[in-house]
Amino acid sequence: MRILALNGGSSSFKCRLDEVGAGPLPIEPPKPAWEAQIDLIPGARLSEALDKTLESVPGMIDTAGHRIVHGGSKYRSSTLLTPEVRATIARESEVAPAHNRFELAAIDAVERVFGPQTRQVAVFDAGFHATLEPAAYVYPGPYEWLSEGIRRYGFHGISHQYASRRAAEIIGRDFLRLIVCHLGNGASLAAVRDGKSVDTTMGFTPLEGLMMGTRCGSIDPAIAVYLLRHRGYSADQLDRILNRESGLLGVSGVSGDMREILAAIEQDNLRAKLAFDIYAHRLCREIGAMAAVLGQVDAIVFTGGIGENCVPLRERVLNQIEFLRNARVLVIHAEEEWEIARECHRLASA
Repeated sequence: MRILALNGGSSSFKCRLDEVGAGPLPIEPPKPAWEAQIDLIPGARLSEALDKTLESVPGMIDTAGHRIVHGGSKYRSSTLLTPEVRATIARESEVAPAHNRFELAAIDAVERVFGPQTRQVAVFDAGFHATLEPAAYVYPGPYEWLSEGIRRYGFHGISHQYASRRAAEIIGRDFLRLIVCHLGNGASLAAVRDGKSVDTTMGFTPLEGLMMGTRCGSIDPAIAVYLLRHRGYSADQLDRILNRESGLLGVSGVSGDMREILAAIEQDNLRAKLAFDIYAHRLCREIGAMAAVLGQVDAIVFTGGIGENCVPLRERVLNQIEFLRNARVLVIHAEEEWEIARECHRLASA
């Protein structure tokens, strides 16, 4: 079975081709048959870049699996792509604008390059968080919000799922209490008990929670009301500022890339240092919240580009959270594309 996994993030598309047999698949990925990455450059035509990349895939495929950030309240587990599923993904673009539209473009590209008969699977990023209890996912606004689909969904679930499974394999136990830190251009934490998500920092959209590369994370919601009422901001302006002009970029004025923040700190850039300090402070605060939810922590897992590679951040955080010194610390390489392939294989084998 030849499975093509497409992982559309907020800054890049990662593609991976695997040839797998009928038996159970390992948690750790084998060497891919082919892989590629498309960096999302502002103003570039994504459809052309996708077509060109997919045309370079060696041979045909049996299944294409797509990371879909938001499937709303209706779709919480991996499923075959149908016109109805596609329509739901399109509707949810309003609350995941940086992702769902790109992922729809990838679905269309697969159909163009490999033909409409190609089996396609939607692997929903919020699916791992479907195990949240109402106390964790219901917002303390009017209860009617819940019936309107306004609730905590959580995201980065594919990464949190892989990292928690890999952590259990490394430690040699399935019954664990983990804090998984997915830190990339987007960032979120998950509190995972015995392989199931019990809390997470992202919410109704991927904007809530931690400070991120260009997203503000959680702020006082009255700030948005104030800007609308007294500064003449439009909803579109707020959307742009909160999602694309805040976070590391907004505070530092340098970049949303942690590597460039660290380089600027070396040049004594005080705003870059402030951006790093805020990022570390908020990360520590949210780790503390996840620890309180779990009650006990067996391991803290760092994954994602920043989580895996930013040693100064990990050192700062681990020095700060000394009360969790008995927890193991694991750095696990993010393998979202392989986890997507595993989901496609699971569906085909069901």
